[in-house]
Amino acid sequence: MMLRFLNVQGIAGIAVSLCLGVLLIVQKSETRHWRKQSGQFEQLYRGEQAAFAGAVAKYRAAADAARAADKTAAERVIAEQRAISERSNDAFHHRLADARARAERLRPEAPIAAAATGSRGDAAMPALSAAAGRPSKAAAQDGLSPEDRLVATEQAIQLDELIKWTRRQASVDPNKN
Repeated sequence: MMLRFLNVQGIAGIAVSLCLGVLLIVQKSETRHWRKQSGQFEQLYRGEQAAFAGAVAKYRAAADAARAADKTAAERVIAEQRAISERSNDAFHHRLADARARAERLRPEAPIAAAATGSRGDAAMPALSAAAGRPSKAAAQDGLSPEDRLVATEQAIQLDELIKWTRRQASVDPNKN
C-alpha cells in the first residue's frame, strides 16, 4: 500500500513536506535567536538611557553648584568692593577736612584774628607784624587766590583718592575662593 503512494508525485510531496519541516525548524530557531537578540538590544538601550539620564543629572547638579559658587563669589566681590568704597570715601572726606582746616589756618586774616583774641579768649594779643603776612601775599601773586588753591587741592585729593580706589577695586579677584 505504501508503494502506491511512492510514485513521482508522492515522492515530491514527501520531499516538499520534509523541506517545509526543515524550514519550520530553522525558522523557529531564528525566531528564538532574534527574540534573544531583541532582549539584549532592549537591555542595552535601557542601560544607555539610564546612563544618559545619569549624565544629564550630573551636569545639572554641576551647573547648579557652579551657579551657587558664582553667586557666592559675586556677593563676596560686592562686599569687598563696597568696603573699599566706604574706606576710600572716609579717607577722602578726612583728607578734605584736613586740607580745609589747613587752608583756614593759612588764610591771611585767620592768624591775625586768632592772635588778636588769644588762645582762651583772654586779653588781646599783639597782632602779627607785616613781615609775617607777606608769604601769603606772595603766594597769591603767583596767580592763585586762596580759594582757588583750596579748590585745586581738593581736586588733587579727589583725583588721588579716585586713583587709589580704582587700584583697590581692580585688585579684587572675582575668582578667588
